[in-house]
Amino acid sequence: MNNSKPIDQRNLILAVILSTLLVIVWQVLVEAPKRKELAKWHTMEQQKKELVQKREAAEHRQEEAVPATLAPAQRLALSPRIAITSGKLHGSIALKGLRFDDLRLARYRETVAPDSPEVTLLAPQGAPDGYFAQVGWLATDKGVQVPGDQSLWQADHRELTPGHPVTFHWENGQGLNFVVTASLDNDYMFTLAQKVENHAPAAVKLVPYGFINRAYADAGKYTAILHEGPLAVLDGTLSEMRYKALRTDGPKRFDNASGWLGITDKYWLTALVPDASGFKADVSYYQGHGQDRYQAEYSLPEVSVAPASVQENSTRFFAGAKELNVLDAYAQGNPPIPLFDRAVDFGMLYFLTKPMFLLLNFFYAHVGNFGIAIMLLTIVVKLCMFPLANKGYHAASQMRALQPEIQNLKESLGDDKARMQQELMKLYKREKVNPAAGCFPIVVQLPVFFALYKVFYVTIEMRQAPFFGWLHDLSMPDPSNLFTLFGLAPWPAPITLQVGMLPILMGITMALQMRLQPKPPDPTQAKVMQIMPYFMTFVLAKMPAGLVLYWTWSNTLSIAQQWVITRRYNAKHPDHPAK
Repeated sequence: MNNSKPIDQRNLILAVILSTLLVIVWQVLVEAPKRKELAKWHTMEQQKKELVQKREAAEHRQEEAVPATLAPAQRLALSPRIAITSGKLHGSIALKGLRFDDLRLARYRETVAPDSPEVTLLAPQGAPDGYFAQVGWLATDKGVQVPGDQSLWQADHRELTPGHPVTFHWENGQGLNFVVTASLDNDYMFTLAQKVENHAPAAVKLVPYGFINRAYADAGKYTAILHEGPLAVLDGTLSEMRYKALRTDGPKRFDNASGWLGITDKYWLTALVPDASGFKADVSYYQGHGQDRYQAEYSLPEVSVAPASVQENSTRFFAGAKELNVLDAYAQGNPPIPLFDRAVDFGMLYFLTKPMFLLLNFFYAHVGNFGIAIMLLTIVVKLCMFPLANKGYHAASQMRALQPEIQNLKESLGDDKARMQQELMKLYKREKVNPAAGCFPIVVQLPVFFALYKVFYVTIEMRQAPFFGWLHDLSMPDPSNLFTLFGLAPWPAPITLQVGMLPILMGITMALQMRLQPKPPDPTQAKVMQIMPYFMTFVLAKMPAGLVLYWTWSNTLSIAQQWVITRRYNAKHPDHPAK
């Protein structure tokens, strides 16, 4: 017994010593490298932050030196430029800072007028609608000069066109030669291949970056049907960021990411696609020179450029219209851009909305008119729903035939609602009628209606698409107005009284369709159904004319279908007891 105590004490001491050694070894081999790496990362982040702050301060000084009243052409003249020319893009690249800050969309006009100006996408810094993109390098070693916003690059050609790239050079006077080769495809994608050549005797550490910066005064505007603002697909997940949320909640940061990020409008998109993974992405808001600015940027991991060596990276820059076939081609290209077609906000019903658009576009390719394509699409939708709608219209015909008998029950039973309900159930059971089946044609149309609303509202192919007569843009409300006698009266009607010819036709077809339906037994419900066509006329008057055209044509087809079914039912039941 006496010998066991020393043994237990020795074991305890040995356990303590081993535990201490284990902790020390763990700290030396595991935790110390982690702390060292974390400290290095914090240092790099701090250096990057300081460099970005210096760059922004230089931008502010540059803006303050430039009068705010300069015309767009005068702002563009502040820097030498090389032209951008293609079938879809017109613009230029500023050699000062190597910025993409002048871009117009050659195939799209501001209005439907043939002489309307081309849509402007990118504009120089300091302008009220300043919108530009830039790629470059940040130096983490103090004293190393890298190209900045005032650096004047040299170009080997005066024009960038598809198939004819332009190479830009800038030397820092310390042995570093920076090179950017810009190329353009036949659509809206630029490829920016960067490299830095180190002719100095010592290695330098650099961080490749790229950003899109936008001054946007209408960022408080929010549309529930559509996302406009910064967005990103990082690691296979779509992230949509509202302007207001960036102002109130602060920046969004993503570490060790892969994918793309940018800024989207209803019809236009700018996006940066680094051809590398493991980058950091930031989407932020700040105020600069009295403007609300939003920036989407990325930075690649730090690289060390040894003497007599070269470091390279590549970024793709999309700036153009959100044409779905173009976005799909990039999404499936080599290398593919993940979920690039999701820049078109098809919403939660994506599985329904996109196929509908593709079918609509197929019809348009064959008939050359989106209005006729909508009518053909409506026929296809009606054919797909024919069995269900047929059953619903048949049930409606049965209910209509039972109306006299239901009226007799109401008169005989008076206010005895419980007895009335029992007798109605017996009647429906005897006649094998489902009173709810008549609602099917309307209910099944709702998802289609919302999907088509998305198609007409968000797809650029519908923008300024004419039909016939006064309908010059199916993506906008009918411009005619009942309250100005369709343009004959000289006074401008308020926007609340904007009711065009097409919504009125829709209301008429809806009223005719209601008359073919059996009247609800409840008087209040019956009055609501009577008011519904007038209410929907005013609601749809503010919606895209293409959607109203679909609804009007759909109602017309439904009226014809319901009329035929009612005639057949009456012919098969000439001696129905309820008649």
